[in-house]
Amino acid sequence: MTPGQLSTLVRPKPELPYSPQFQSGIWWETRAKLDPVESRILSPLVKKPNANFWIAVVILGAIFLWGLIAWAWQIKNGLKATGLNAPVFWGIYLVNFVFFIGISHAGTLISSILRITDTEWRRPFTRAAEAITVFSLPFGAGSVIVDLGRPDRLLNVILYPHFTSPILWDVICISTYMVTSLLYFYLALIPDIALCRDKLSVAAGPIRKFLYETLSLGWAGSEDQWKTLHKITAGMSVFLFVLVISVHTNVSFVFGLTTKPGWHTAVIGPYFVVGAIFSGVATVILAMIAIRKWFHLEAYLTESHFNSIAKFLLGLCCFWFYFTMVEFLTVFYGRETAHMAVFNAKFFGEYAWLFWTMFACCFLIPLPVLAIKKFRTIPNLTWLCVVINIGMWLERYTIIVPSGTRPYLTWGIGRYTPSWVEWSITAAWLSGFCLLFIVFTRLFPILTIWEVKEGMESPAKEKT
Repeated sequence: MTPGQLSTLVRPKPELPYSPQFQSGIWWETRAKLDPVESRILSPLVKKPNANFWIAVVILGAIFLWGLIAWAWQIKNGLKATGLNAPVFWGIYLVNFVFFIGISHAGTLISSILRITDTEWRRPFTRAAEAITVFSLPFGAGSVIVDLGRPDRLLNVILYPHFTSPILWDVICISTYMVTSLLYFYLALIPDIALCRDKLSVAAGPIRKFLYETLSLGWAGSEDQWKTLHKITAGMSVFLFVLVISVHTNVSFVFGLTTKPGWHTAVIGPYFVVGAIFSGVATVILAMIAIRKWFHLEAYLTESHFNSIAKFLLGLCCFWFYFTMVEFLTVFYGRETAHMAVFNAKFFGEYAWLFWTMFACCFLIPLPVLAIKKFRTIPNLTWLCVVINIGMWLERYTIIVPSGTRPYLTWGIGRYTPSWVEWSITAAWLSGFCLLFIVFTRLFPILTIWEVKEGMESPAKEKT
């Protein structure tokens, strides 16, 4: 599709007055101005939300509010409200930090790296993947703020920077990643916002109409605008590829550059990166299956698309297994006393049930389902992606907590049990992430219309 052809995605139309009497026939009137692709993808933005949507919003909002109350309780009473103690100074707040930063990587991977390689099956997934990146990053960063006990101490990183500290570089990398991902997400969204501005002015109502007109930045779909957009997104795709690697490598350095048993290993950097992409892609698949069902987008989210991304997930599963085995084989053959204490606690001790559950969720269960074609069905992928994300959360837990309970210092074996405050904030962060995502689906197209149309113009390419 040439830039000139792409410019037809945004076509001006005569303005119609907005008033309540148009509501009864508003959807049918709007459909007359849309082609079939636009009509199907934009339909959630025109139709009124049903009761299930509002129930979900109320439940998720209530859980998030409860988490904020628990955080206020923690600020008032201090970190004694948590299960953190000496020697376990890091608990599930840091687990959540690594987990949310990890799932954010899928958006960058699918929308930028696969865009660089011109992988066709990525097209229906890019918008949701980018949204997952943008909406998960604040909760990843927020987990560190909660873990501080006193949020004002976050400013110490800026006021008293220590350039040899991986924590400072972590703050710099994540902040850069957040800003760049938001800009990248917004740029790819502009043509579809302009489409909503020009085609849904009556159906959207005055508030959303103002929103679309403001955010579209006067986009007219000219050939020069499309060329500029493609150049910018291509350049940012390369930059984001570097950020994906650097961000989670720096996250791993917060652990790996210490001498704590179980953390001080050279493989921890790539291990964190692969794990992040693994859990992130599983999250994207789960989100897209829900979107496919709720918004009836079976024509654009086909079984072939899910089969392709499931193969990709299979490759990540194998890479995760490889890095896991390399890490533990190195510890086992090294036989260093302190590291073996953590090793034994994971394999045979009090954390064995968590470790082997994690291993089953991340490898033993996914491998046959993803490797055998007849098992790679959409229903199977639904529960499998939930299982993978549970496993990856447990992986972060078994990395952080067992090492905390067995330090080099002569404190003996530590114990850690998360308190109700920690579980409440964890549930709040997960609910807040889901709430942002579902609200976004009611305001903006969840599929990138211009990319979907572009892919439909090259059917031969799609088959490769």
